[in-house]
Amino acid sequence: MGALVQCLDKHKPLDSAWAIDRHFTSLGPSDRAFAQMLAKTTMRRLGQIEAILAQFLERPLATSASRIMHTLRLGVAQLIWLETPPHAAVHSAVEMTKQLKMEKFGGLVNAVLKKVSLEGRAIADAQDAARMNTPDWLWKSWEKAYGADTTRRMAEVHMMEPPLDITVKTDPAFWAEQLGGVVLPMGSVRLRDTRNITQLKGFSEGYWWVQDMAATIPARLLGDVREKRVIDLCAAPGGKTAQLAAGGAKVSAVDMSKERIAMLKTNVHRLKLQADYVTTDASKWLPAIAPDAILLDAPCSATGTLRRHPDVAWHRKPEEIARLVVTQAKMLQHAFAMLKSGGRLVYSVCSLQPEEGEQQITAFLASCKEATLEPVGPAVLGGLTECITARGEVRTLPCHLAEMDGMDGFYAAVLTKK
Repeated sequence: MGALVQCLDKHKPLDSAWAIDRHFTSLGPSDRAFAQMLAKTTMRRLGQIEAILAQFLERPLATSASRIMHTLRLGVAQLIWLETPPHAAVHSAVEMTKQLKMEKFGGLVNAVLKKVSLEGRAIADAQDAARMNTPDWLWKSWEKAYGADTTRRMAEVHMMEPPLDITVKTDPAFWAEQLGGVVLPMGSVRLRDTRNITQLKGFSEGYWWVQDMAATIPARLLGDVREKRVIDLCAAPGGKTAQLAAGGAKVSAVDMSKERIAMLKTNVHRLKLQADYVTTDASKWLPAIAPDAILLDAPCSATGTLRRHPDVAWHRKPEEIARLVVTQAKMLQHAFAMLKSGGRLVYSVCSLQPEEGEQQITAFLASCKEATLEPVGPAVLGGLTECITARGEVRTLPCHLAEMDGMDGFYAAVLTKK
């Protein structure tokens, strides 16, 4: 409940909502995992849930009863998609009205959810789930960029629980066997059992870290970084910093958040890797020595990560994209200016919006005569030619690698300085 209040009423990300929810943090591991699954399922299916409830509510609830609406949303998610026994789902929802000191709504909650338990599944099966669970402005923007068929395939993937990928320091085949996973085209290992990650073999010893396969691409595009000075801008939580350090780079991780830098240090320390840490605004900071390479994973809309962060779809607005594009352009110009001549810069965003990716690079190349776009070859991506654009950028979509449960949406481009 607390997560939905923070997410839908106060427009906070789910991840930060859990961090400040005292009830959630007091739960045991299994209860915490169920609470997260319930909240994420509710957000993934929010469009369908709203339509179902509209059929059983005579009129919309008042704003003052928003927590009752959240109780109903959670109840629908349990009944239809988590297959919670009806008596348990309905009972817990009615009990929630008592905990909220809103017992007068107990009868309404009981009646609505009983109807949902009887009729909700048939209604859900008849809905256009992919379309209903995608905000209209996002759907239209993807149709324009990728076409109707691809948009629908992406939206269908967004409703699925994502797999969990790890990056290993060495020998992916060995760790896939040890952890019951499979090796992906670029060497990541995809796990089948994602419970109790910290208890799995090799975690505490620092042999691997959690990182979606698509998120490994930007660091890979820098090539051989052994003994090179590399700056990782907007570095937290540290997966890319770890890649660079494991590859032998003299890496400086830059992030403006003290909390995120602290988390990054903890992660890199567990992995027994070395890095320098700089807590500052990456859009203004300058290194003492021009680096050989820069990785700029710029702040973005994160629409490529909706499988993992379904709340993003309902938080983002078109006007936010425009503001982010301005910020990204300034950061890209600043980062490229600090790069040494002959150096390489990788610009990346975990966004599906062309304004933040392809269009951003097109504008930059037009304004900066020192910059050249270096085409990416299929070998760097493990032969995934579908992830390479006509002019040699990387564009991964959630529906790519569908036979192995997809991947996050990323854009990346390699720029060299004359």
